[in-house]
Amino acid sequence: MPIDLHDSTPLYLQIVDDIKSKILSKKLRVGDQLGSHAELASFYGVSLITVKKALATMIYEGIIYSRVGKGTYVAEPLLDTDRREHQTIGLVLRDIRSPFFSRVMHSVEESAYELGYHVLLSNSSGRAEKEEAQIARSRKFGVKGMIIASMTHKYHATPTIRRLLHERFPFVMVSYIEDEDVPFVGSDHELGGYLATDYLIKRGYQKIGYINGEKGNLVGGLRRRGYEAALRAHGRRIDKGLIFQLLRRGEWHDYQSGYEIGKRFGKLNVKPDAVFVYNDLSALGFEDAILDQGLKIPEDVAIVGFDDIERGRHAVIPLTTMRQPTDVIGREAMELLVKQMEGKEAPIRKVLKPELVIRESTRGQRKGHTPSKSTSRFATERQRSL
Repeated sequence: MPIDLHDSTPLYLQIVDDIKSKILSKKLRVGDQLGSHAELASFYGVSLITVKKALATMIYEGIIYSRVGKGTYVAEPLLDTDRREHQTIGLVLRDIRSPFFSRVMHSVEESAYELGYHVLLSNSSGRAEKEEAQIARSRKFGVKGMIIASMTHKYHATPTIRRLLHERFPFVMVSYIEDEDVPFVGSDHELGGYLATDYLIKRGYQKIGYINGEKGNLVGGLRRRGYEAALRAHGRRIDKGLIFQLLRRGEWHDYQSGYEIGKRFGKLNVKPDAVFVYNDLSALGFEDAILDQGLKIPEDVAIVGFDDIERGRHAVIPLTTMRQPTDVIGREAMELLVKQMEGKEAPIRKVLKPELVIRESTRGQRKGHTPSKSTSRFATERQRSL
């Protein structure tokens, strides 16, 4: 096996060296396809993240190239003049394991390839201080611009983001940020919260709860605003006793946090008959806890999530959710970034409408109730502004 665990050289660089040696020895030739990420991880005995880091390094160097959905291939050798003209953008993710941001990443890579750019991927591993280091590292590598999914739990730009703005370095945020002068492409989270709750009200549910993100989670706060706006629009009282909050910080804990709330939910004397959950991972944990206690979905409680991750479609009870248009987010972010890099005029912010996807976790008409199709002024005006 070409990986030496006793060697101090980082594992991803050992992979790079091994593949380079195979190319030099003609074991791999121009146009040959490398194995899939999973195959390479298995062959080298490393994680998928290590493999992706190795491939990203070689793509940046022009040794290989990637075609999204098709594979990775050995590239034609670059002349020095070609290498100087090599155009690369940086993609800084808060967590490559995130179901939502991994789909945005896929869309960015696909759009970048179509526009003639390579992507240098960095993963902040859920650590804000590492995110700053990755941004600095990407600039050191000479990327022409960056697309950033920030780890910060603040509504406003960090000093690092402000520095990029001050220096006029091209970048686009794909994680929510409130500052109007910061380039951003993403979903209207407040409208999404409104539409999810409005749908449940129109289905006839009387006690609608909300499971919020952990304390300080700004996206969860925006979706809660939409939840409360929908209740007010229908003349409903906001009952804080129906609002729950995840206790664990970090998206990788969301399923477990949702499960814990579901276990507590089962012991309540007075239960909501429907719950809007701030994201799909938490909703799936909540759903499993409900089912494990012998309760039925949607008969005992209806559930609506947010994001439309793949796991939600294949859950025991497929999850109704608000779909974020990740393909559009990635494409629009890339197009906005290219316009910045080329010095062209472009809108600073692009806010997209999420879409309600109805599945079995809410499907079925409430007994003795005819669904309403009316639309409130809040939703109408909000949608017109998008």
